[in-house]
Amino acid sequence: MSATGHRARHGRGLVTVLLASAAVGGCALLPAPPAPVPTSVVPSSVPAPTATADATQLSPDGFDAAQRMAVRIRNIGCGALSTGSGFALDEHTLVTNRHVVADSAQLELSTYDGRDVGAEAASTAALADLAVVRTVDPLPAAPVLAEADPAVGDPVTVVGYPLGRQLTVTDGRVVGTVTDPLHENLGEVLVTDAPVEPGSSGSAALDASGRVIGVVYAKNSDGLSFVVPVSTLRTLLSDTAAFAPAPSCG
Repeated sequence: MSATGHRARHGRGLVTVLLASAAVGGCALLPAPPAPVPTSVVPSSVPAPTATADATQLSPDGFDAAQRMAVRIRNIGCGALSTGSGFALDEHTLVTNRHVVADSAQLELSTYDGRDVGAEAASTAALADLAVVRTVDPLPAAPVLAEADPAVGDPVTVVGYPLGRQLTVTDGRVVGTVTDPLHENLGEVLVTDAPVEPGSSGSAALDASGRVIGVVYAKNSDGLSFVVPVSTLRTLLSDTAAFAPAPSCG
């Protein structure tokens, strides 16, 4: 990790995974899903020009590559409903958190333009809060994974669906690294001040060039969020034994 030695002193608050849940009486009584993704995003600030905002990467409907690769995930369990985020790895694979897809009876996926995407199978990692989901339908766009982890002070953009609602873009910086506070990763994770909320679990964290530098999975009571670094993601994706079928609730 390029930020080795820069320990964050900010990870000591109460840490929670960013899962938005709603208890229900049974699968037949689940509330209707949110309205289709709106035609605009909500930035936390006016972003500086980056590759993700480059007009050459805009689709005909005005969305850039970072927004097109974000996926909203609705986990229908046995008696519970939760929402999370994810991002395309390739045309038929998305990355998210293990806790987003675990204990599901059904996964509902939708893209930035409100299109439903069928989920085929989900697999989860044992050593980090990561999961991959294979899709039946093609995903609109996939990002590039960064070659190395970012350094402390580098800019971070998070693209996801907090509370399972509007596609949101928030900006911040890497403020340090810390030993995984949830003891999932057996190593260091990134700490960023980019705002996230429940439902942001599984969101891609991007660098100034729009490359994925990690996966958001938790936040603490001080408003700092934790990111599985891209080095860990790359290591697990290259290991065919790292993922196993996701546990279901049935």
